[in-house]
Amino acid sequence: EKPDWVLVYGDTNSTLAGALAAVKLHIPVGHVEAGLRSFNRAMPEEINRVLTDHISTLLFCPTEAAVRNLAKEGLVQGVHRVGDVMYDVLLYNRQLARTKRGFLAQLGVLPEQYALATVHRANNTDNLERLEAILLAFGQLEWPIVFPAHPRTKKAIQRARLTIPQNVLLIEPVGYLEMLQLEVGARCILTDSGGIQKEAYLLRIPCITLREETEWVETVETGWNILAGADTAKIVEAARSFVRPEEHPPLFGDGHAAEKIVSLLLAAEGVGGTG
Repeated sequence: EKPDWVLVYGDTNSTLAGALAAVKLHIPVGHVEAGLRSFNRAMPEEINRVLTDHISTLLFCPTEAAVRNLAKEGLVQGVHRVGDVMYDVLLYNRQLARTKRGFLAQLGVLPEQYALATVHRANNTDNLERLEAILLAFGQLEWPIVFPAHPRTKKAIQRARLTIPQNVLLIEPVGYLEMLQLEVGARCILTDSGGIQKEAYLLRIPCITLREETEWVETVETGWNILAGADTAKIVEAARSFVRPEEHPPLFGDGHAAEKIVSLLLAAEGVGGTG
């Protein structure tokens, strides 16, 4: 195909694989969502982020903190703060998600009277004590908890024969629009997902993160996200006592990140590619 650029997104194994394949073929790489750091090298995602950033030609950062992280690692060339493309996607799809309003009724829950939970990271699903502590916390909360279960999580629960609390509605994974509707209607979100932490912030929904650290440090600093790890007491306390902050700064740009990325790619056309 001989592309001018290869764009990779985020921090998955395929992100790093795509970046490595491209750079070894002398095709310039643009990394969308560059500069994020949890500073936990035990996470495979952290390794993927760091390596991808260091072999990319253009680094598209969602936040100012991401720009600073790259500077600390000596990466200043080709670094651009563009905002977050997930914000673009959310704005585009939020109206469309309203067509899924009946989804809550199908589940038997009412807006702002349930919590939404997701657990998928290996650190939680592959550690029986952590997974059990998280489920125990869910069971101590006073509201129904809608829990779309990742296949890995479901297998771990079944393998360990863990008890699902009565207030937890364990369901199959859902599509993006259904998930967005679940997020919009939730009184709070309990998750170990980076993307959902960010969506919770954008939607102004209280978030309790089931990890000890996060790459989205700004959401914690502004008070919209609480790190509770897999500590049962901390999770319960955070969910019960969460107070929504009065301020909600525009951390993730203006919803036009994709346009900025395209403009930067066009301006850099020919750098290391066919032009």
